[in-house]
Amino acid sequence: MSCTPVAGPPKPDGTRSSFATLRRLRPVGLLLPAWLVAAQASELVRAHRGMVASESALATQVGVQVLQEGGTAVDAAVATAFALAVTCPAAGNLGGGGFLLHRAASGKAVAYDFREVAPAAADAWMFVTNGAYDVTRHHHSHRAVGVPGTVAGLHLAWRDHGRLPWRRLVEPAIKLAATGFPVSEELARSLTDALPKLRRSTAAYQQFTRSGIPYAPGEILQQPDLAATLERIARRGPAGFYRGEVAQRLAREMTAGDGLITQADLREYRALRREPVRGTYREFEVLSMPPPSSGGTVLVLMLNLLEELDLARNGRDSAATIHLVAEAMRLGFAERARWLGDPDFNPDLPLERLLSKEHAARLRATIQPDRASPSSLAAVAGEAESRQTTHLSVVDAARNAVALTYTLEESYGSGLMAPGTGFLLNNEMGDFNPAPGLTTTNGLIGTAPNLAAPRKRMLSSMTPTILVKDHQPVLVLGSPGGRTIINTVLLTILNVVDFGLDLETALATPRFHHQWFPDRILCERGAFSTETIAALRALGHRLEEYPYPQGAVGAIRVDPGTGRLEGLFDPRAPDGAAAGW
Repeated sequence: MSCTPVAGPPKPDGTRSSFATLRRLRPVGLLLPAWLVAAQASELVRAHRGMVASESALATQVGVQVLQEGGTAVDAAVATAFALAVTCPAAGNLGGGGFLLHRAASGKAVAYDFREVAPAAADAWMFVTNGAYDVTRHHHSHRAVGVPGTVAGLHLAWRDHGRLPWRRLVEPAIKLAATGFPVSEELARSLTDALPKLRRSTAAYQQFTRSGIPYAPGEILQQPDLAATLERIARRGPAGFYRGEVAQRLAREMTAGDGLITQADLREYRALRREPVRGTYREFEVLSMPPPSSGGTVLVLMLNLLEELDLARNGRDSAATIHLVAEAMRLGFAERARWLGDPDFNPDLPLERLLSKEHAARLRATIQPDRASPSSLAAVAGEAESRQTTHLSVVDAARNAVALTYTLEESYGSGLMAPGTGFLLNNEMGDFNPAPGLTTTNGLIGTAPNLAAPRKRMLSSMTPTILVKDHQPVLVLGSPGGRTIINTVLLTILNVVDFGLDLETALATPRFHHQWFPDRILCERGAFSTETIAALRALGHRLEEYPYPQGAVGAIRVDPGTGRLEGLFDPRAPDGAAAGW
């Protein structure tokens, strides 16, 4: 499957609407309506009635069809997320978890927390073997699997804000899994790269290869076991996943592999409603995710740090501006490590203080304009997170908005699949700190807020975010990328708000990242000029280039003057696309 349809000639209003690629690659049973406006990932899409942006063009199309049938933004997000579980196996999921931020047209906002939880048998020392930290157990074993939350979270949001029948939202994913879809070049490459991991699970290896031979571009990927699981979910809701045959098969797989998840763990899982993190940046209100995601808290903290600085004066690409932003990133990630974790296990979490302008002013006073601050173990960095996550954004005709980010943790999660279920299991337990007191300058820490415990939710960096101005949503966005997610969202907001960039340029510009430890600025290849690199090094910064892109933003902008929607999925994700009607 090619997830990015080929765009045709512009229509009078600037939209593009050719569907040659989708016609060639669509699965049987999915029609291409004439009202669909779609473009390549690197091209802007404009529409008036609704917009979806996701990492898969087929999933995006599913979501837009839901909007056209009168569905809400949540209906479209749910349908898109289930479709991504089929078309984007590296990160789309039933076996993982995430966060959904919803802002109603009335202005009321709610955050849905469907992060995975630790099984009842988990404890803070579970990743230690013979007195030493066991990285395999932490990231690559059955014990690395957390209790999945996606199905419960999507259902809870639908119960609160959905309009169309539940089955209608799951049905397209069932068809995609049962009928199959052509494998894109990007998916073929991804599946081939994942083969060493998938070989650990007979069920996963059989599902994602043709008798051990990697899928080639254009070949049809069918997933009948996944279709059967989706059918149970369509028929019974969360009970079709957390009880009955699927739960039994998952628990048997855990027992066979010395994992910890039981049928009781699955029955007792609950998605939660939480109050969104709220802040202001210049003339905008910022809505984002609260703990156990660190994303919203750190994003608002960094924006508060930068608000009193004139970033535009020296220009976006100047060493002076990059230095200030990197210092804000450094301070934000230090506070992340010191304080943030599951709020239900950390009653003293000082969230109000972390979000306050006064706290940001105190931290800002420590930034030196002419010298990089050294990172110190007096404030430590968090446990590493994979960059394999996926994000989708939706705005409907009434201007209800959804930003949804979910993940399996690493690409293809743990690589494990319970036979007969058709979905990969996460390895999110790796987002807990590895062991009490284990703190290193390479980024491992052992502070209490994010140590494993029964029923605890591991810290995340997912940052689904909505910017509001004059009581209307103006920017809906988020990104994959592990710990880089927060900084990717930050840079996108700065590009739009401080530097006045249009959406295409804001997403295409090079990105960088600082996370306190390791003490360095990571940047995309070619992000900085030779002169800028020399100037940053003169200030005391260490710089390293990524071997891969940073993030993949899915964004929708609402023009405050005309109300017209602009949608774009990051050019870094070749199978992504935005579409509207």
